[in-house]
Amino acid sequence: MRSSAVVSGVLFAVLLVLVVTGWSPLLSFDRSVAEELHRVAVARPGLTGLNRFLSDWVWDPWTMRALAAVTVVLLWWRRERMLALWVAGTSFVAVGLQQGLKYLVGRERPEWSDPVDSARYSAFPSGHAMTATVTCGLLLWVLALHWRAEWRGWGVLASAAVVSVLGVGWTRVYLGVHWPSDVLGGWLLGWCCVAVAVLTYRGAGRRMGETR
Repeated sequence: MRSSAVVSGVLFAVLLVLVVTGWSPLLSFDRSVAEELHRVAVARPGLTGLNRFLSDWVWDPWTMRALAAVTVVLLWWRRERMLALWVAGTSFVAVGLQQGLKYLVGRERPEWSDPVDSARYSAFPSGHAMTATVTCGLLLWVLALHWRAEWRGWGVLASAAVVSVLGVGWTRVYLGVHWPSDVLGGWLLGWCCVAVAVLTYRGAGRRMGETR
């Protein structure tokens, strides 16, 4: 998990520099992918409507935050207070990082003469992609701590989490409200937050065990 945190953090830092400095190959790739998907979105309103529903309701950041909140309440009710605080704290830190970076980077979103959707605030990193990654990662971590070994539904939920994280990234680019690198940045930073949360939780648990 330590290597995962380092790798995702370093890759995000590199991507951040490329976005801020306006590295031409990255901008060209972003533009070409976004333009191609936008043509498809305009030509297929039915598929576009499905993507808007998934993006605005199923995988919306507030839906993800609600899942995290329910998890925190259940953990608190089970008297797993430290784990509950870790999940809540990681979720809040992720929101702060996301909003702070959006403000500092100030990247413009794609603009179209015939938009199929709209979004506010700056583009980088994608809030939808980052929130889904953090929430799904934390939920899988909590489930793994309790039931993974004996619970047959683990594989189904793990698959649903992966589909959600990848799916929401797809919808944001398909709907023309994000560049592909915005989504990649959200995934990388979100996973880094999850990995750091797991590492610090384990470290705190060891310290508490040593002091008892």
